[in-house]
This record gives sequence, structure tokens and C-alpha cells, in this order.
Amino acid sequence: MRVGEPARIGVPLPRADAGPKAAGEPLYAGDTVPDGALWAGVRRAGVPRARLVSIDVGRAAALEGVVAALTHRDVAGTNRQGVIRRDQPVLVDGEVRHAGDPLALVVAESPEALERALALVDAVLEPLPPLLDAAEALRDGAPVLHPDHPGGNVLLEGRLVSGSGEAAETGCDSVVEVLFETPRQEHACLETAAGWAVATPDGAVEVTCSTQTPWRDRAETAEALGLDPARLRIVAPYLGGGFGGKDGLTVQSLLALAALHAGHRPVRMRWGREESIVAGVKRHAGRMTVKLGATADGTLRFASADVLLDTGPYDHLGGAVLELALEHATGPYRVPNAVVTGRAVYTDNPIGGAFRGFGVTQVTAAVEQAVDLLADRLALDRLEIRRKNALARGDVTGTGFTLLCSVGLGDALDALARHPLFTGREAWKEGAGPFRRRGAGIAALWHGAGYGPIVPDVANAKIELLPSGRFRVFCGVADMGQGNVATNAQVAGAVLCQPPEAVELVLPDTAATLPSGSSAASRTTYGFANALAGAARALRDRLLARAADVLMARGGEELALVPGAVRHLPTGRTFPLARLAGLMEASERTAVHRFRAPDALDGANASEALRLHGFPHRVFSFGVHLALVEVDELTGAVEVCRYLAVTDCGSLLNPQLAEQQVEGAVAQGLGLALSEELLVADGLVGNASLSTYLVPTALDVPPIDTLFVPGHEETGPYGMKGVGEIAVNGPVPAVGNALADACGVRLPRAPFTPERVLLALRRGRDGSPR
Repeated sequence: MRVGEPARIGVPLPRADAGPKAAGEPLYAGDTVPDGALWAGVRRAGVPRARLVSIDVGRAAALEGVVAALTHRDVAGTNRQGVIRRDQPVLVDGEVRHAGDPLALVVAESPEALERALALVDAVLEPLPPLLDAAEALRDGAPVLHPDHPGGNVLLEGRLVSGSGEAAETGCDSVVEVLFETPRQEHACLETAAGWAVATPDGAVEVTCSTQTPWRDRAETAEALGLDPARLRIVAPYLGGGFGGKDGLTVQSLLALAALHAGHRPVRMRWGREESIVAGVKRHAGRMTVKLGATADGTLRFASADVLLDTGPYDHLGGAVLELALEHATGPYRVPNAVVTGRAVYTDNPIGGAFRGFGVTQVTAAVEQAVDLLADRLALDRLEIRRKNALARGDVTGTGFTLLCSVGLGDALDALARHPLFTGREAWKEGAGPFRRRGAGIAALWHGAGYGPIVPDVANAKIELLPSGRFRVFCGVADMGQGNVATNAQVAGAVLCQPPEAVELVLPDTAATLPSGSSAASRTTYGFANALAGAARALRDRLLARAADVLMARGGEELALVPGAVRHLPTGRTFPLARLAGLMEASERTAVHRFRAPDALDGANASEALRLHGFPHRVFSFGVHLALVEVDELTGAVEVCRYLAVTDCGSLLNPQLAEQQVEGAVAQGLGLALSEELLVADGLVGNASLSTYLVPTALDVPPIDTLFVPGHEETGPYGMKGVGEIAVNGPVPAVGNALADACGVRLPRAPFTPERVLLALRRGRDGSPR
């Protein structure tokens, strides 16, 4: 697009934030700290489970340069935070439940004084037997981490039955079973949890922080600290990555508490990398048992799944992660009979929380490998068995609800079948060199978006014509790097026929913008762009009506917005928007619009608890992935040589941003498939640095081909659906299937490290089962 050209939908648009970010301009929470700010930090427990016998911060408080040393006794509110269950303490007041629990909070003049003071906190901890395995936590007599929770160590459990359930297994010609485990995964955002806060002279508290959920943060923090929510302000600048790791409180309550004891001076906090890995949330470790049954021609007749998730010590959206896992546990296929069960279980391991893919990643890894096993057992083509059973609009899913959204899975499968990487896979495999084996693996995907039928999935947009003739959009959801703020300028500009550079953006701020939910759940642009388009249309109509009065036109139908002006079509006269703004009151120049995402109306087979946590969803994206891998027989190293991702996410608002989302998700998924595993022994993290926790670099990510099948979702803005998460679900099963294709071995857990692959190859050569 040329500079000055009105924004259009469906074309690449440079991001306004790209240049400033590349130049290192101060855009992030940690960059905006006022001069002279104090430093805050916490003393962590360092043990997985213990009783806090006593804590004394006297020596720390007496140290020169220390402004305050605080414990749970200084917290005026409930001292509990959490999204669904408020079960996580701001500062420990009774029992330590994981090594990252904060015991004391210190505010100091310098980082050096802070470090010395934290070492002087005297905490007496009585060790308690920790719960270190989700299965062990379910045994009779296991310690109960939260005695006030009716479910004991089970945060949430669910059961979904469709058709004849388990009875249908006996009518299948072939049944396969897969047991698969996925590890904890660290978000590894470039920007760790960070921010600053200040208590103003009038008694308010302002917190600027890196967060995906500013409005929810305000409610949680206020309740935990005993504050009036109306006197607490949360500001969310650009995030340096989130991926779910900032979908909940990190530094917010700690910063607000520090500010209350800092004498109206600003206070900063930034977690170091090790602290971020130890204290932050992780992708849930999962154990899945999946069965698929079919007739001889490959028609699926039965599915079962049992899912066990280690949610760690607190409810950090663990129930929602389990719900999505169960909802997707039969794959994107027509399965008339199914039974799906699962539990999210409390342990003393690191906190399991939100992570891109949100439970779907774990179950897809098992289901898609089971599909390949079933195809092989029936001597059927692995693509054709997916085509035969692929969901279409109007079908009932395996977990019992009707798909009413657009469904492009069949088109995605067809696109993959035509692609040169797929059609040429056999010739490519034959080109493997000495001591090398090559294989190709595919995986079909689906991913539900939004909050589900009970929690209102609402976005509120506000847009204003400024006296200068420019427009200002008040963004209600955070931008954690995915580019939705740039999309907001594109949507507003398209409705108002203005160039993107004529649209200013106000980032989320509970004192200025309107509540629009979290930047999560593949619902950010779907929800907010719907609301913004509505607000922009309302403002457009108002401006045209007001201009009609000024120009003595018969009505707004004689007028049109053009860049910077209103044009009277019969005469060609133009009237600058700046002059029009000068004739209008501020309230006239502002429009708001509320959008609530449609709910699924079925799901009677689910408990109220599952429905509260999101079952079932209404809008889904779909996709198909292909991985081409090469295995070194001597070392067990697996190299993904090429990757193809085909996605149905409806219409594309900005193809470049959509492509970047898919590529980033694939890279993150390849990390889970090949190298990323948070090592936890006795409740302690063993690889709390990026030198030992191995994230893929640019040298590790293969060329990724991205295709988007044409589609239109009638409920989405301009026909779009979410694209941010679905592609992360493909790499583990696609690589696992490719590995089996290359070597005839299936590993029971990810990541597929060289050690595990080499051991599997040796067992295969020794004649043991593959």
C-alpha cells in the first residue's frame, strides 16, 4: 500500500510498531520506569512443600538502603489470587506449595541493596512430603494441598459421552491405542515479567506491567490487597511476548503492594530469566491414553481418551486447559460414539497454566499418531483415512456438539494433497544418504476460540475523531507481539476510508480504554475487530450526518468519507475532517460498540463445571501439517528439513500477519517436538536458563511453507477466525508420524531427543517391539 492510501482488508500492511521495536525504542513496561524508581524483589521458598513456621524480616528492614520489607502480615486483602479459584497467595501465609512461592517482598534503593536484603530474610520452613506426580496425588491417603477444595487434589475432572460410548468398541473391525506424554514447556518470552507501580497522593495505585489481561488483573489485585478497584489502574504497553505466560498475575499484586509502602515513589520489578522459569507458569505436562476404532474401510466408529494434566499447586486456568483438551480429544473427525475423561490434578511441581494451544496441543499429539496407527493397521492411506472422516459444517463432533461455524478442513486436506512437498515426498525419502533415514508425517488440526457458553466473551471498542482530523482508537486488548494493534488501525481505516497512518492507537489502560477481555484464546482480533468495526461504522454515519447539515445536503447518502475529508458527491466539494471536528462536541466525535461472541447452544452431555470452563465452543479454525524429517542412525538426531502448514482461519485481514502467526506457532511446536522439556526433579527445576532449556533458534527452524484455504466465517469481522494458536498443535504429531515413517519406531513421549530416538532405534535393531 502507498502512503496516504486508504486502508484495505486482505492486503499486507506494515506494522506501525515494527520500526520502533527494531530501533529499540522504549515501548515495553520495563522501558517506561520513571527516574529514581525503587527496586522490588521477592524471596522465594526454594522448596516444593513446607509449613511456614515463622518469618522475620527485621534484619532485612534494618539494612541501609531498604525502604520496606513485607510479609503476608502486610497484605490487607484476601492475600489470594487466581482466575477461577482464588487459591494462590500473594505472599505465603501458611503453606509453601512450590519452590517458586514468594515468602517476603523487599523494596530498596538499588538492586544491590535489594539482593543483600533478600538474603537476610529469616524464614523457618518445616518440610512436608511433596506431591510430585499427578497420578500419585490421586492415591488414597495422599496429602491434600488445598483442604478447602471439595475436589481434594483434583482441580477439575470431566467426562463426555456421545452415542453408545464404550459399548461401540466391540463393533469395530480394528482398534488401536496410544499412550503418549508431553512435558512442561516454558514460554521463554524475550521480555520476562516486568513493570512498575506508584501510589499517588490521592490514594490511588497505578501499575504499568507486561500483561495479557489488564482488566482481570485489576479485579484480582484489588481483591487480594483489599483495594477499591476504582482506585487501581492497570496500564498494558506492548508485550515482549506472552503466549499465555502473562494470562494472569505475575508482578501485578507484588508491585501494587510495594507501591503502597514506598511513600509515593515509583517502584520497579523485573524477573530475571531464572526467576521467570522457576516462578512462572508452564504448559501442563500431560499423559494421554487414546483409543480409535474403525470398520475395515476406515470409517471411524469409536474413540476414547483419558487425559491426566499436572496443574501444579494453583488454579492458573488449569480447568480451562483441561476442558479444551477434552473437547478436542477425538480429533477433527466424525466419531459417532465416544467417551472422554480427564482430570487436572494439583501437585507441588511448577505451576501449570495457560500456554498457546491450551490443552489442545497435548491431546492432538496423541490423537493424530493414533490415526496413523489405525491407517497402518487397516492398510489404508494415511491422508485418505483423514479425508474420509474429516468434519464438515453441520456435523456432530466426537464430543457431542454440532459444528455451526465455517469448516475448511476438507479443503485443507485437498490443498496438502496437491502440494509438491507432499506429492514428491517418496522421491525425497529415497534420497537419504548413508546412515540416514527420511520420513514424512501429517497431522490434521482443529482449535476452538473464545471463552465458551457461560463466561461472556465480550469486546468493547471506542474510537474518536480528533480536532486534528485524525482518528484515535482505544485498544481494549493487549498486543503481545502478534500485531493486533496494527490490525486495529487497518480495520478502522478501512471502515472510515482513511490511511492507517491517520489512525492513532491507545494501548490498554483501565483508566482510558474499555474492557475487552484477554489477549488469548484465539479471540483477540475476532472479538475486538468486530467491536471496532461496529464503532467505526457508527462514527462514520454520525460524521456524514453532521456534515450533511453543514453542507446543506439532503442527507448522508450524498456524502462519502475520503482521506482527511468528507466529500459531497453531487458537487465534488470537500470539507476537511479537522474543520468538521471543530464544529462538534467531544461526545459527538466519539463512538463505542459492544460485541459479544455467539455461544454454542448444545453441550447437554457436559457438567456445569465443564461448561463454566468453556464447553463447547462455537467457532473453530482447522488445519493440516506435513513434516519431512531426516534421522541420523548413528546419533539419533532428528532434523526437520521442510514443513508445510495449511490453515483454515476464514478470510485474512492481513496475510503477512497471519503467515507470521503460523510460522511462529510452528517454531514453538517444533521446540516441544524436538528439544524443549522443563526438567523437574523433587519439585525443583533443573534447567532454569536458556543455555540448558533449549529453545529453537533461527538455525533450527526449517523452511516453512504456509498456505491458507479460502473461507468466510459469518460471525467474524470480514469473515476471519483466530489463527494465533492452531499451528502450535501440529508439529509434535507430524514429526512423531514422520519419525515412525522413517524408522518404524514410535516414542511414547515428547520431545524426540537424540538420546530417546537412538535408544528406540537400538531396541528396534535388537528385535524388541517397535
